Amino acid sequence: MPARDEALSSLFVTVFPHLNERQHRILAAAQARALGWGGIAAVAEASGMSRSTVQKAVRELDEGLEFSERVRGPGGGRKSMMKSNKRLVKDLESLVDPATRGDPESPLRWTSKSTYQLADALAHKGHEVSHDTIASILHELGYSLQANLKTREGQSHPDRDAQFGHLTGQVKAFVARKQPVISVDTKKKELVGDYKNAGREWERKGQPAKVSMYDFIDPTKGKAIPYGVYDVAANVGWVSVGVDHDTAAFAVETIRRWWRQVGSRAYPKAKKLLVCADGGGSNGYRTRLWKVELAHLSAETGLSVTVCHFPPGTSKWNKIEHRMFSHISLNWRGRPLTSHEVVVDLIGATTTRTGLKIRAELDTNEYPTQSR
Repeated sequence: MPARDEALSSLFVTVFPHLNERQHRILAAAQARALGWGGIAAVAEASGMSRSTVQKAVRELDEGLEFSERVRGPGGGRKSMMKSNKRLVKDLESLVDPATRGDPESPLRWTSKSTYQLADALAHKGHEVSHDTIASILHELGYSLQANLKTREGQSHPDRDAQFGHLTGQVKAFVARKQPVISVDTKKKELVGDYKNAGREWERKGQPAKVSMYDFIDPTKGKAIPYGVYDVAANVGWVSVGVDHDTAAFAVETIRRWWRQVGSRAYPKAKKLLVCADGGGSNGYRTRLWKVELAHLSAETGLSVTVCHFPPGTSKWNKIEHRMFSHISLNWRGRPLTSHEVVVDLIGATTTRTGLKIRAELDTNEYPTQSR
């Protein structure tokens, strides 16, 4: 091999590993132009590039190169599988299309649609593709991994808007007259003990809080039943943590405790109380005990109690859900609720930047159910 060819070959072997494809072409073109006659053939031989590629690179160099971060020219590189294999795309869409999930002929009828399973299913149809390729095609087709979205509320009463309008009007009227408006509900019951609590909390690396592997209820500790009262105007909450049953008597006792310790001081001239509640549960509109206990509360306090129930299936509009309960869940995320006292302390320590404050108290009274 002539000395010139050896020098060229050594240059390309040394430099090429540090360059991208565009820089390969520029270097090859510059070397070919510098060598003059026969330079294209010599560069192609020494670099391993085809003569046509070197010729095209020389033409680009002669026409003038502008700085660009693009490695390949427009349209360069391997064609997308979406364009080169239309049947593959059609078969893939038939597997992931929701309309075909119940098709008895579909190999994924009762399986999750992972890219590995899609690749295996496509192999049965004659397509040898990797799971990475499947993921790329799905992204190009506009697919993405998504969770279920709760949007269907079922049938709604034709007067639902009127119900909301009435409730809103009542709240505005009570607030304008400086009369208390509270939103009430029961938060999800929680197991008390060394159990995993959803969410994550800052701990030293590799030292997570260790909890029980199983969520079997500890009969000596039972459950915590948080019933909340949220003052809509004042952004202040009260939670009674019960240990027995979630009954209407427990619900009204929580309102009673809130009024005695918080409400009566915040509204010393109040003559009326508006209670906004869900349509079911311990404060449901069909629960007779709820009405009886509220009547007792009204007689004790001298307050005229008005109750506005939300229409069925609309509990998420209840203020207490997203203004208080959600923040409690965030505050105790990742922390085992080892005792009722811990539950009370964590609820009482919940605050927000908008000024939410919550008082919590343990209610150890018994609230027997009707069948007891």
